[in-house]
Amino acid sequence: MSSDKDKCLKFGIPSGSLQESTLELFTRAGFNIHVSSRSYMPSVDDPAIEAVMFRAQEMSRYVEDGVIDAGLTGIDWVLENNSDVVEVAELVYSKATAKPARWVLAVPAESKIKKPEDLDGGIVATELVNCTRKYFAQKKTKVKVEFSWGTTEVKARLVDAIVDITETGSSLSANNLRIVDTILTSTTRLIANKQAMKDPWKKAKIESITLLLQGALEGREKVGLKMNVPRSSLDAILALLPAEKSPTISSLADEAFVAVEVILTEKAERELIPQLKKAGASGIITYPLNKVIP
Repeated sequence: MSSDKDKCLKFGIPSGSLQESTLELFTRAGFNIHVSSRSYMPSVDDPAIEAVMFRAQEMSRYVEDGVIDAGLTGIDWVLENNSDVVEVAELVYSKATAKPARWVLAVPAESKIKKPEDLDGGIVATELVNCTRKYFAQKKTKVKVEFSWGTTEVKARLVDAIVDITETGSSLSANNLRIVDTILTSTTRLIANKQAMKDPWKKAKIESITLLLQGALEGREKVGLKMNVPRSSLDAILALLPAEKSPTISSLADEAFVAVEVILTEKAERELIPQLKKAGASGIITYPLNKVIP
């Protein structure tokens, strides 16, 4: 049982490419995290959280070893490190988009390589060495996998192929590279140390943080929509709203009208507003959401 002085959760924030999107997510979740340019120990406006910054590549090792209680990293690095940790939740966000990142096998556009098996006896450069070796072993294809210290794209014409991470494919296209296959699709995961999850206080704190981060992600692409609706048009307005949504309907001082409020995706909101206006809605207001807790 933890004493009061032990009630501090050590939480790992990924530095590097995931840093800004992670800090933005925490802000939306209600946390104020300040990162000093000279420190890897950010300050958090929650005295029960001690934040530490590690590279995503090494996060799972420190979580497994108990250096930190929990942290955020890609499932790719959990698999690469073969880390024995608790996966608390999948949080689908990445550096540039909300799409999963992909580790792809790529070759120069002019290469004769058409499929992974064509690389038999060749050399492949990548940062994701263990997963790449496992991939080719499953293909029963013998290749030499060399560790690449970054800027892997430029090595594609020095070796036979590369395995690199991409979200949009723009960097590969810019280097005139062609994707042969996807070896791994990765999303961000909140992982925890097994012993930490046996501590009731730490487990509850980790689950609380998870809930808020999931709510922030849920709210990222949604908006709230309010409008005034004549009672005579209410059925027509409700028929336009997505069937799975249950709007809040409130009476107004003018008994001929009601206020209707609903949460929608931004895409649905753009398409609906002209239809709602045409159906009789007025005073339409939309507003951003920080969190949506199911």
